[in-house]
Amino acid sequence: MLSDPQLLLPVNYVQDAADAIRGAQSRVCLLSMVIADDHSTDDIVDALCEAAERGINVEVAADVFTYGELGGFFLPTRYRSKQSRLTNSMSRRFKTSGVKFTWLGRSHTTIFSGRTHSKLCIVDNIVYSFGGVNLYQLGIRNNDYMFKVRDDELADKLIDEYHRLVRADAGDYAYPSHSIDHGDDQILIDGGFFGDSIIYRQACLLTREASSVTLVSQYCPTGRLSRLIKQTSSKLYFNPPERASSLSRLVIRVGLLFSNNHTLYTKSQYLHAKFMIFYMPDGRKVAITGSHNFVNGGVLLGTREIALKTANPLVINQLEEFLNNNVI
Repeated sequence: MLSDPQLLLPVNYVQDAADAIRGAQSRVCLLSMVIADDHSTDDIVDALCEAAERGINVEVAADVFTYGELGGFFLPTRYRSKQSRLTNSMSRRFKTSGVKFTWLGRSHTTIFSGRTHSKLCIVDNIVYSFGGVNLYQLGIRNNDYMFKVRDDELADKLIDEYHRLVRADAGDYAYPSHSIDHGDDQILIDGGFFGDSIIYRQACLLTREASSVTLVSQYCPTGRLSRLIKQTSSKLYFNPPERASSLSRLVIRVGLLFSNNHTLYTKSQYLHAKFMIFYMPDGRKVAITGSHNFVNGGVLLGTREIALKTANPLVINQLEEFLNNNVI
């Protein structure tokens, strides 16, 4: 079970991680779908470079989806926008400073298949993960969070997973989704196989057992999970289509068309947090929190994801507090 987990909102996460990186003693490992160089990320980019320059082992990986997100391109290999050029400069700065920087997903020709959607940052024994924050201005403005925990064993396990992911991407292969036991908790990892998601499967299994479910995601739940949710007393919070940009708007509209779900989310801030709380008939609560959006499309397209499955009241209480303060 995670000891003393802290839920951090995006701005607090970025500042806290930057401060931790400046004090790093041995290692820094950062993985995000999107990493860009803008005023919202200056502090953490500077901290990563400074840490590498003073001899700390710093590893950073991001998906080339970054370019599609910044430039609005269908293909993630077109780097024409001003922000894309700044991101090219950031990657060169990383390498000049000694950061081991990797662009993931170069072999995939569109923004849809084989993307790395996982988010984590490890500084010595500090782990930031199990949330959805992308490291660029719009990502940090989103309604989102990351969890922070100090745990040597968990940090070692997640760095091993990071290296496995980077090797798989370099070799252009996927690996089976799997779980890692960590005390009473489970870390759920989707390795990129088309149609294979342990996170989605666990969400379906828990929904089948639950009497009521609360889901928070940027997208409308789809597929088998959506059908199971309809059999419970459920509360769904996801972005209305008009709250989303063009591609996300399309994903939400298609989800609504096929699922006939409706959202309770009415706030103006774009919702990017992703978690489910399962309320069991015997009074137990179980949660899944992480990078997965609980849509079947990501499963079919082999998106790499990370999530925490837990009954830890310290985690669930903070998720419920986030729900009450930021979502409802």
